[in-house]
Amino acid sequence: MSRRATKIVATLGPASSDPALLEKMIRAGVNVMRLNFSHGTAQDHVDRARLVREAAQRAGRELAIMADLQGPKIRVGKFAEGKVFLAPGDKFILDASRTEPGDAGGVGLDYKELPRDVKAGDLLLLNDGLIVLTVDAVRGEAVHTTVRLGGELSNNKGINKQGGGLTAPALTAKDMDDIKTAMSFQADYVAVSFPKNAADMERARQLCNVAAAPYRHRPGLIAKIERAEAIPNLEEILRVSDGIMVARGDLAVEVGNATVPALQKRMIKMARAADKLVITATQMMESMIVNPVPTRAEVSDVANAVLDGTDAVMLSAETAAGKYPLETIEEMAKICEEAEKAEYRELEADFAGKTFSRIDQSIAMGALFTANRLGAKAIVALTDSGSTALWMSRHDIRAPIYALTSRLATQRKMALYRNVRPLLLDTSADRDTALKQAEGHLLRQGIVQSGDVYAITCGEPMGAPGGTNMLKICRVA
Repeated sequence: MSRRATKIVATLGPASSDPALLEKMIRAGVNVMRLNFSHGTAQDHVDRARLVREAAQRAGRELAIMADLQGPKIRVGKFAEGKVFLAPGDKFILDASRTEPGDAGGVGLDYKELPRDVKAGDLLLLNDGLIVLTVDAVRGEAVHTTVRLGGELSNNKGINKQGGGLTAPALTAKDMDDIKTAMSFQADYVAVSFPKNAADMERARQLCNVAAAPYRHRPGLIAKIERAEAIPNLEEILRVSDGIMVARGDLAVEVGNATVPALQKRMIKMARAADKLVITATQMMESMIVNPVPTRAEVSDVANAVLDGTDAVMLSAETAAGKYPLETIEEMAKICEEAEKAEYRELEADFAGKTFSRIDQSIAMGALFTANRLGAKAIVALTDSGSTALWMSRHDIRAPIYALTSRLATQRKMALYRNVRPLLLDTSADRDTALKQAEGHLLRQGIVQSGDVYAITCGEPMGAPGGTNMLKICRVA
């Protein structure tokens, strides 16, 4: 079993859909597979999910599936020639009423609300900020602009407004259908694109719970932080989500590249303090789309996210469409492991002046503190919902956390938690028998051996969610 604490999220795509390659990728270290709902039909996603589950079974691993919703299409339309070249000083019209293909003078819009969202003087950033337009005037459905930073503009490239302010709702009709599809194969996580506030995430939660009810399933919700408006609302978004994604692409375009590294650190810190998950994403190993090795800057970028305490680092086009999907995962796993060898901060500092209102949370913290002081080989949590393992995973500790659960859905969900190794074990309802079963399982897996000390938490009565109320320190006979 991997010693790596930081988890790897990989995106499934044409480059990684071969069943044998997918199995190798899972063995190499993928913990969560992302299905990008911006591409493909509902049936494509159902088929891909089955492909992932079958490959995971062959690899002898359980991983989480994350359905990443497309969100609003804030994009230009298509061009007659497929693309145009815009030079600084050129006049260019973004016209919501235009139906014919675009040319060097202007183009139609997928996003029809743009004329109402902008005014003269606003800066529009197209194609991830590679093209910048200044708004001169809005006349009816047409936004008249002057090219400030030119370049090649091709079909369906994205539009951002510097500083934010586009009113597009986070959830579209397509997203609502996609949620139903994702729940039909019980996706473990749903990533919501472009949420601005808690209300967007609460709406997504409601839709997910309704769609998942027939399957007695409840997915985790990840808020993708990629709009300028989401930044002041981070606290409220975190409160109603299971985690956040630092989606550095669109976010950088809206708030500026230079702002993102400090924002990333702040977001990771906030998520951990709120007992929530955090994924760091976008361009982490971008050069490996075409090269067999990463750049030094990419190695530092991944390592810094690990040192900041992210739960997971994410690969997008690198594994979905790149030439080296397997090698990218292997490189990323190595970088994570090396970064984790760095000095951990003192665990006691996390507890200074902190009080706990819940017994189960106090037990989780007690297990960490005791295991750390004793130099325990492992911390073991018998868990139904995964909450105890989540709380433990918010703090840096050398000892790995083994989360034993009888619920497959909980095991899969915990695949995203930093430093948590989820294992499936159906234990007895009798506490003493369950503890013996747990130790036997750890021995068989080679996790502990004779003479090792480990800490174990469980609840009485056994199997009650949120019922962890016991901590026991054991030495293997």
